Amino acid sequence: MSAPESSPESAAGPTDEQRFTSLSTQAARQLATTTKSEPQMQAITSRWLLKMLPWVDIKGGTYRVNRRLQLRVGRGRVQFEQNGADDIKVIPQTLTELPALRGYSDTAALKEISSRFRVREVRAGQIIFDAGQPVTEAYLVVHGRFTRYTIGKYGEEEVTGVITDGDGMGDEAIGQADPLWLNSVRAETTGVVLALNWDTLRQFVDRTPSLAAQLDAFAQQQSKPMNRKGEADVPVQAGHVGEPVLAGGFVDYDLVPREYELSLTQTVLRVHTRVADLYNHPMDQTEQQLRLTVEEIRERQEWELVNNREFGLLHNVDHGQRVSTYSGAPTPDDLDELLSMRRKTRLFLAHPKAISAFFRHCNRRGLVPGTVNVEGHEVPSWRGVPFFPCGKIPISPQHTSSIIALRTGEKDQGVVGLHQTGIPEEFEPGLNVRFMGIDTTAIMSYLVTAYYSMAILVPDAAGILENVQVGRTAE
Repeated sequence: MSAPESSPESAAGPTDEQRFTSLSTQAARQLATTTKSEPQMQAITSRWLLKMLPWVDIKGGTYRVNRRLQLRVGRGRVQFEQNGADDIKVIPQTLTELPALRGYSDTAALKEISSRFRVREVRAGQIIFDAGQPVTEAYLVVHGRFTRYTIGKYGEEEVTGVITDGDGMGDEAIGQADPLWLNSVRAETTGVVLALNWDTLRQFVDRTPSLAAQLDAFAQQQSKPMNRKGEADVPVQAGHVGEPVLAGGFVDYDLVPREYELSLTQTVLRVHTRVADLYNHPMDQTEQQLRLTVEEIRERQEWELVNNREFGLLHNVDHGQRVSTYSGAPTPDDLDELLSMRRKTRLFLAHPKAISAFFRHCNRRGLVPGTVNVEGHEVPSWRGVPFFPCGKIPISPQHTSSIIALRTGEKDQGVVGLHQTGIPEEFEPGLNVRFMGIDTTAIMSYLVTAYYSMAILVPDAAGILENVQVGRTAE
């Protein structure tokens, strides 16, 4: 049987007989005051980085980081331009990221060196070179993951590092008469490298006096006495007897220390006077507008502390303090290696998906990470170091991210936040709100500004685990 058709009256609405016999809620609300919430904002996060950083008050607006003289030149990463599968070139100016070419300014020579690299594809499992072999080529990694390993005392293979995009191999042989590879390197994935013939490089150096002088100065600097951190050594003597003549010396300082100027985030908040005058009960409209504006500025402040190219963590952590995951996914072994690179690691900072990926691998191994109490919150931890989520750490299109480890505080030569307190019309520490007046359209304007920066006092105060795959893998 077919269902009875609905009548036109029921489709159009209640008839006179069906109308309410008492006051409807819709009508009653016209005479009632609703209970309302303050304006909500989904983009507000926990901002753990801002909370956990010790903040140093910078009265002069600039913070100078004085360090001991560094003799060992740090390694950066080169960059490439690609116009096709076989047309890949290193950007000449980025060759100065290699230790031997740091500070070299002859653009023509850099272009000549970059033009002599040749593209070479490698397959997974291919041995690039073996330890003990003569160095015949220098390499730049365009893409791929390579394992640096050596043979242990009893014949077993020992992995000593992972090499990824932008890294170089071979420049450490500069200044040696007959250089030999100290480690073996194997491609773990298919990849692309740029290779430069060593004899070709030597011939070019012989014809370029400025380049020869640069490499000679680098070799002489590396031959000077230095401690295990690459700082100029101070001669000391221990275990002696009698009255030997003691060697003397001094602690030399870096003559060009880095200075950090306070950065800022600003916006102009506009509120119509009619809104401010008439619509302030039960909530002050100007106050609520200002509250959400400050929240947005603080969110951007944390983003800058992570991503800013001048002082942000992702761009300013020393390349010697960066390690890559061994297999892509973050494992307890990777976190242990990151921890081993510094003393007193106070916190890990990672995207929530990276934290989830790490704990998935703990689950697979049957490990139960602990927790620590931070400001009344039970925070997950590894080896007693708390894991704080930070959504400002980006996830690449390849679904990889980074995990940052920090030692904090001036006393421990760690990472510190920089701001200035006591500024005019201060609303919060380092943030002020200044009234800019009322224009001819009756709109009030307020200038809201936050001043801040960040300093890494010594290179090993911060480290990064890179190429962290955050996606799920098959069991």
